[in-house]
Amino acid sequence: MIFKAVMNIQTIYLPSGRDETRQRVKFSDERVCKSHLLNCCPHDILSGTRMDLGECSKIHDLALRADYEIASKERDLFFELDAVDHLESFIADCDRRTELAKKRLAETQEEISAEVAAKAEKVHELNEDIGKLLAKAEQLGAEGNVDEAQKVLQEVEKVRTTKKDAEEEYRNSMPASSFQQQKLRVCEVCSAYLGLHDNDRRLADHFGGKLHLGFIQIREKLDQLKKTVVDKQEKRNQERLKRREEREKEEKVKKRSRSRERRARRRSRSASREKRRSPSRDRERRRRHRSRSRSRSRGHRHSHEQGSRHKSSRDRERSSRDQSRERRDGMNGRSDSRRADDRGSGDF
Repeated sequence: MIFKAVMNIQTIYLPSGRDETRQRVKFSDERVCKSHLLNCCPHDILSGTRMDLGECSKIHDLALRADYEIASKERDLFFELDAVDHLESFIADCDRRTELAKKRLAETQEEISAEVAAKAEKVHELNEDIGKLLAKAEQLGAEGNVDEAQKVLQEVEKVRTTKKDAEEEYRNSMPASSFQQQKLRVCEVCSAYLGLHDNDRRLADHFGGKLHLGFIQIREKLDQLKKTVVDKQEKRNQERLKRREEREKEEKVKKRSRSRERRARRRSRSASREKRRSPSRDRERRRRHRSRSRSRSRGHRHSHEQGSRHKSSRDRERSSRDQSRERRDGMNGRSDSRRADDRGSGDF
């Protein structure tokens, strides 16, 4: 309960002028070191070494780290981006120091041929192997793995034999005066100087020391964070793509439902219009039916009247023809009688 209360309080001391004022700070505050929350701040890792960086400019607090670890299990806070930027800047500065040290050595030390430089480089590499193996053997011995430590020491003896042969070859390739001169090399990991003739104890102290191991930890942590960032970005992109597809599907469903609703509204409006128009249409149909029936009746009467008129005119024409025929017949009869009378009087 006490530990939980301390975690919830999240209280630290921040300097304000000469006095220190107590303020409540959350782990998500910009003033909190995100590298410290991820346990990879170089100020913490290299503390107590000859490259001690002093206090970090941002807030370091173990309670805030505990709060972050709890919160990161529930949601992705993506603090790795800030830590990657911090560590990349630090490693870039270290690499620049290494290059400057190499240039200084090239200017101060005696120039040698490429063949001799390659042989010296081989001796340096064997020295590094011996130092790393000795450091590993000491670590295994401290952990209680005596058998494994003995195996590593046997490997050390083999590398020492190889180193003697390489040193002999290097010694024979250059004058004795030049060979006795101390040849230095810059460590690629921590930018420290290493001598060609350093003894095994010196090499073991370097490669097993806090400085060298701290730089190894920082570089390995940086590579791990980069991989984590890439994985999280890919995961986030997949989630965004999935959400976009879901939104598009929802939009399509909404469009279909809206189109169906519009069609239903159109049908309902047209049905209501039909209902409103149906009485007037019925009246219009009845009116047109009556008008058509009237026109048909008028047409029948007109045709009947025309037929009667035609019939009466035909009858009149027929009677006039009959009368004219009768007149002609009468006139012909009278003329026949006259001719008969004339013939009779002639004969007499």
